[in-house]
Amino acid sequence: MLNFMDGVFSCCAEERVMVFTTRSKNTLDPTVIRSGRLDVHIHFPLCDFTAFKTLESNYLGLKDHKLYQQV
Repeated sequence: MLNFMDGVFSCCAEERVMVFTTRSKNTLDPTVIRSGRLDVHIHFPLCDFTAFKTLESNYLGLKDHKLYQQV
């Protein structure tokens, strides 16, 4: 992963935005997540039912559904 990250940045004079995801930041090599490599760390907790309904409304246009009681 380090070779890939360094290769992308060294071949391009412009700044790049790269998004990496992981289930556990603690299992990554510290050189991967040091400042200058990955500068912004955002924690996304599990999606609760309210967030699910908001996403469903935004992307599918649904306000209510018969299966909400089962979810």
